Amino acid sequence: MDSIQYIERQSKKIRKEEVPSNKTLRWLYNSNSGRLSLHLMFKRKMMSSVVGKYMSSSLSKKRINRFIKQFNIDLTHYKKEAFSDYKNFNDFFFREIKPEKRPLGEDIVSPADGKVLAFKKITDSSLFFVKGSEFTLNEFIRDKHIASKYANGSMVIIRLAPTDYHRFHFPANGTITESKKIKGRYFSVSPLALKKSLEIFCQNKREYSILKTKSAGEILISEIGATMVGSIVQTYNAGDKIEKGKEKGYFAFGGSTVVLLFEEEKVVIDHDLIENTRKGYETTVNMGENIARSILE
Repeated sequence: MDSIQYIERQSKKIRKEEVPSNKTLRWLYNSNSGRLSLHLMFKRKMMSSVVGKYMSSSLSKKRINRFIKQFNIDLTHYKKEAFSDYKNFNDFFFREIKPEKRPLGEDIVSPADGKVLAFKKITDSSLFFVKGSEFTLNEFIRDKHIASKYANGSMVIIRLAPTDYHRFHFPANGTITESKKIKGRYFSVSPLALKKSLEIFCQNKREYSILKTKSAGEILISEIGATMVGSIVQTYNAGDKIEKGKEKGYFAFGGSTVVLLFEEEKVVIDHDLIENTRKGYETTVNMGENIARSILE
């Protein structure tokens, strides 16, 4: 994979993603010395913890303005509009967005800003990823009973790049369960890494909860950590009745992923997302943008 290309949903044009630390990622996943370094150091909690502490210190504040300029981030979309208002880089990284900048669609919506891969059947993931690298639900969820509910269902993967808005929200109305934590590593979730092995999702630190809805069945929502992700923070209360678009939580520094699992024959994922994935492309989405519709409605 020479570059990360994706489809911009509004224009339907193919774009090239500018990736922070792109050369480092290529070295880590495409060379023998890089893969050795990845297993010895980068995937371990200590490295992510050290970086996380730095990003939460005042020393990291000097990085904010440079990052904004490099990736052309429009701060007028956020509650704090001046880079000087942020205490440190993590404060900027999980910045809060203005609600009017993310209007909610009428159907099931994306829980986050990012780039989407969508599969009508979870088993269709082999069409995008290298054969033999696909994950199994039992390994991912580590609960055979829950895994069996989604075995023939649909899956949406939303990848958040370091430049994206890093809070995640609820995709529909419903009642939410407690978030279950699963210990794991800290591999990168960049397509440069995922193309090599989708099993990363079964190896990384992750959490999941289930949103029980009236119109779309029980939606499993999983947040996955990655290289340099300091923490996954849930901001909701288990058992709450949830309104679509309400904040669920946020990621501290690093790239990350949100995975949605839908039960069989409960939703229909938007055709353009399925088709772009079939062609080998991710598609850009914003939080609140329609990604699927309920069959029951």
